[in-house]
Amino acid sequence: MRRTLLAGACLAFGLCACSPSAPPAPPPLTDYTANSGGPRVPEQLAVAFEHADLHFRVDPEARRIQGDATLTFLLKSPLRRVVLDLDRNLPIESVDADGVRLAQSAYRNTDGHLEIDLPHPLDAGARTKVRVIYHGRPHTAVHAPWDGGMVWSTTPGGQPWIATAVEGEGCDLFWPCIDHPTGRPALVDEHVTVPAPLVAVGNGVAVGMEEKDGMRTYHWRAHDVSTYGISLNIAPYRELTATYKSRFGNRYPMHYWYVDDEAKARALFAEFPSMLDFLEGTIGPYPFGAEKMGVAETPFLGMEHQTVNAYGNDYAKNPYGYDDLLQHELSHEWFGNQMTNANWDDMWLHEAFATYMQPLYAGALGGKQAYFATLMRLRTLIGNRHPIVSGTPRREEDVYNEDRDGPGQDIYNKGALMLHTLRNTIGDDAFYRSVRLLVYGTEHPVPGNFSPRYATTRDFIDIVDKVTGKNMDWFFNVYLYQAKLPDLQVTRDGQLLHLVWKVPGDGPFPLPVDVQVGDHVVTLPMTDGHGEVTLPDGAMYSIDPASKLLRQDAGIEAYRAYVKAKRKSKGS
Repeated sequence: MRRTLLAGACLAFGLCACSPSAPPAPPPLTDYTANSGGPRVPEQLAVAFEHADLHFRVDPEARRIQGDATLTFLLKSPLRRVVLDLDRNLPIESVDADGVRLAQSAYRNTDGHLEIDLPHPLDAGARTKVRVIYHGRPHTAVHAPWDGGMVWSTTPGGQPWIATAVEGEGCDLFWPCIDHPTGRPALVDEHVTVPAPLVAVGNGVAVGMEEKDGMRTYHWRAHDVSTYGISLNIAPYRELTATYKSRFGNRYPMHYWYVDDEAKARALFAEFPSMLDFLEGTIGPYPFGAEKMGVAETPFLGMEHQTVNAYGNDYAKNPYGYDDLLQHELSHEWFGNQMTNANWDDMWLHEAFATYMQPLYAGALGGKQAYFATLMRLRTLIGNRHPIVSGTPRREEDVYNEDRDGPGQDIYNKGALMLHTLRNTIGDDAFYRSVRLLVYGTEHPVPGNFSPRYATTRDFIDIVDKVTGKNMDWFFNVYLYQAKLPDLQVTRDGQLLHLVWKVPGDGPFPLPVDVQVGDHVVTLPMTDGHGEVTLPDGAMYSIDPASKLLRQDAGIEAYRAYVKAKRKSKGS
């Protein structure tokens, strides 16, 4: 979940977020640091990231951190230097490489690229271990998660309440990493030292806590953590915990760490099992059952941090009685953390699927009315300014910023409506088989037979083609790689009703269309983009009566123009 999604979610579901008191202005970021997912340099492509051993000492009063990161890499090709990403505003105290303390001349950090010369060249197959000790005031989030960084806040009782939210700018805002979706470490150890009695909640499994001289050090261990999914959550937390009995036979712990209102916390915690059962039943096993399903209350709205989702939605409820923001973030454990986009240009794989889980869950609880009402709210938000997928590698901010020709909110709302149309086109069985292959790499996932994986838009298209036995490029070319929606043009000549698909690029678009004539529904195959149906005398007709298709809609456009004009009028 990112800023444009949250803005869209506020419109679609009546959510709102209150910002904490404004922190001091953050230090300026270089363009490289401010934009996650830039091209990886050859040195980063040459390594497999095996282990990140991270130590953070957090000073809430000074709003500073002391960092100590030891990173282990397996070389896929010969290497002379290691290149990491780290905000240059975090001064480096020392760097070790393979146990050797390096001279200052052996490392440099200019625009956010931290280059470390190894003591001697290494061959493919070797391992290298670098240790970076640093300190400083990490970039402060002005309005997390819309603008990322550290969030320094206080609880209602006035105690420190600290969290990270770095999806847009990246992991390099607070630790030296490879700031790219494919830069996730195979193993992460987090050691977080905070003043007692504060609690530090991290990713994965709690290994232990040591208390000494008024300070507590919490140790967490996690596997295959997405880069922006690594997080810090610090507060005088209280904890709710229970064991979830999965439909797949395994059991795993559920945790909720909250700061204040126990009654509201218990009510939210009670929603966890239903959400998990829906997602497991719809997609497959919870991906991180070997670790935990966790949520930490944060002083910002939310983010899909792996196994410890950030939640700050003020215990909201939608008309169907649950917190849809929490449900969206939990969906990201499957779409984002288990299956991670290989490049930010494929970000719709995270957001469209997680967004589509919202109407599906609403429908599971409230029936078809809830399903279609939720879809309709999403439909009013579609912009169609730029394609969902550009087909070229992009940085995260380039995807979210429409002024940079990015799709913005369309990766959520338009993507979800596209998936609704795809499901109606290929059928439930093929759709959910395709989803499981995308997420797990197998149609029959069970706990223990899958691990986190990367995927691209092309991967998903190929999966759908394989499952359906059809070439579906015509479908995805229009909905993903073109900005405009397909236009179903309908004309009547006496008793003959003519239907023609007009699509950007004028390529093939054989998307079937249902026409209800009186009490009967006729399905036109539209094989060549055309279809006709004869209307009996006096018969009423309806195009797409079951609302299966995402297409241009004059009514929606009129509504959007009206809303835009009203906002402009109020602004003036």
